[in-house]
Amino acid sequence: MTGVRLIEATRVYGDGVKTRALAPTTLAFEGAEVTLLLGPSGSGKTTLLNLIGGLDSPSEGSVEVDGRDLSKLDRRALTLFRREYVGFVFQFFNLVPTLTVRENVAIAAQLVKRAPSDVDAWLEHVGLATLGDRFPSELSGGQQQRVAIARALAKHPKLLLADEPTGALDHETGKQVLALLRDTATAAGCTVVIVTHDEAMISEGDRIVRLLDGAIKSDSRASS
Repeated sequence: MTGVRLIEATRVYGDGVKTRALAPTTLAFEGAEVTLLLGPSGSGKTTLLNLIGGLDSPSEGSVEVDGRDLSKLDRRALTLFRREYVGFVFQFFNLVPTLTVRENVAIAAQLVKRAPSDVDAWLEHVGLATLGDRFPSELSGGQQQRVAIARALAKHPKLLLADEPTGALDHETGKQVLALLRDTATAAGCTVVIVTHDEAMISEGDRIVRLLDGAIKSDSRASS
C-alpha cells in the first residue's frame, strides 16, 4: 500500500502581500481507502491535494510518498512521479473531444506502457464496456466522468486524486461516481483522496478530513 505523509507542510503564495493557503499540516494517508477532504471554497482542500500529487511544492515542511520527499525531486523526476504514480480526476473531465472513449483511456495506458486490452478492462469496470467507440460529446456528464476515472485507472496508479469530481454532476450521479471511486480503492488497491464541498457525499468516504481557512479542523473515520 502507498504511504503518504505531510510533515508540517505549509503553502504560502505571493512575494509582497502573502496569502497562506495551507497552515503547517501533519497528516498521513495509508492503504486502500477513500479519504474525503471537505470544506468551503478557499479552505485549502485543493492546495493539499496538489501537494500530495506533486503539482505544487510546500513553502515549508515536506511531503513524502513511500518515503520519497517530493520537494527534493527535480522537474523530470516529478513528471515521472506524476505519470507513473498518480491518477488525476478533475471536475470537468478534461477529455480530448476528437478522440473516442477508448482512445481517451488508451492515451493514459500508453504513457505507462500498459497493454491495449487493459483499456477495455477498465471501461468494463466503470460500466462503459459498450461505449468505447463513442465520442465525449455523445455521453452524459456522469458517463464522461466515468471515462475520466477509467483513464486515471489505466495507469494503475498507487494514488488516485480527485478534485471536485462530482461538482458538474447532479446529486444522484455524483453519489454513483463517488461510490465507484470507493469501489476502485478496494479493487485496485490504491489510496484515493477526493476534494469536495458537498456534505451529502460524506457517506461515500471511509475517512473525513475537514479544512477551514487553510487548517485541519477535524479528522475522523466515517460511521459504520
